[in-house]
Amino acid sequence: MRKAWLVGGAVGGCGAGFMGLLVVGTFVAGSALQSGAGAVVGLAEGAVPAAYQPLVQRYGNSCSAISEPLLAAQLYQESGWNPTARSPANAFGMAQFLQSTWDAHAVDGDGDGKRNIFDPADAIASAAAYDCELARNVQHVPGDATANMLAAYNAGTYAVIQNNGVPPYKETQNYVERITTLAKSFAAPVGRVAPTQQAAGAINFAQGKLGLPYLWGGNGTAAQGGRFDCSGLTQAAYRAVGVELPRVANDQYNAGPHPSRDQLLPGDLVFFSNDLNDSRAIHHVGIYVGGGYMIDAPHTGAKIRFDKIDSPDYFGATRVTQAGAASLPKDLPASA
Repeated sequence: MRKAWLVGGAVGGCGAGFMGLLVVGTFVAGSALQSGAGAVVGLAEGAVPAAYQPLVQRYGNSCSAISEPLLAAQLYQESGWNPTARSPANAFGMAQFLQSTWDAHAVDGDGDGKRNIFDPADAIASAAAYDCELARNVQHVPGDATANMLAAYNAGTYAVIQNNGVPPYKETQNYVERITTLAKSFAAPVGRVAPTQQAAGAINFAQGKLGLPYLWGGNGTAAQGGRFDCSGLTQAAYRAVGVELPRVANDQYNAGPHPSRDQLLPGDLVFFSNDLNDSRAIHHVGIYVGGGYMIDAPHTGAKIRFDKIDSPDYFGATRVTQAGAASLPKDLPASA
């Protein structure tokens, strides 16, 4: 068995009033338009780091039980795309293989004659190959093939066969749900994305912080004078409505599906990156309020304010969901 690391105020008077009306009006209109989520295919643009995207696309369709977004979700859950990761349980590399499992199941992904556990090409190819081997092992078990494969990955093939499907182990059931949910944040949506239920409350929280000075590393504590930086503000806004986001902006990007620019709704998180092909290069986040504007904590010396989102470094958006946020890894392994 391979699995060893589971993580498992107002500004400017009438201007603020106008934007408040814009938020409410756009949210109501947008909600009426969005009737459900469409099927998803392929990878969301920039969701996988550019260096690894071709590998995920190459191996993500190795068998019918996996997909590019699912493989991406597993790799992100295991290591956060860290090719030199090592867990306390001595699982290694981007795909977090135990050495014994690697020796038995690894493949030479780049054809250099070596099977290097720390080589992303070998690790990604081997992760896909191992998934497909597990899928074949449980192919005659009733139920969803992908769920059974993930359960076998977590609990072992025998447990899936013995239980005629996903076994009644909470850890395994949580793992299957976590990966299948996280896969949605790596998938390019087809059609419209369902609105976020907690959006209005998150916006209301952020509006209440307008005019506060920015603080690098600010989490809004009393000792910090209630001040925030960009991701501290978005984290606090969604925490106020019962959704726990990661602290760092580029991890918040994976907390739900990704609406296109023309499908943005108030409450969506909007992101800005130094590399428009890589979500790991995201450097800023704000909360969209409609009409091309967001509420954000911009930078040192500025105050929390309304800003336009259209800029050369605009990367994309995330429609935060409770399940999406809960699926994110909480404790990734460090580099070896």
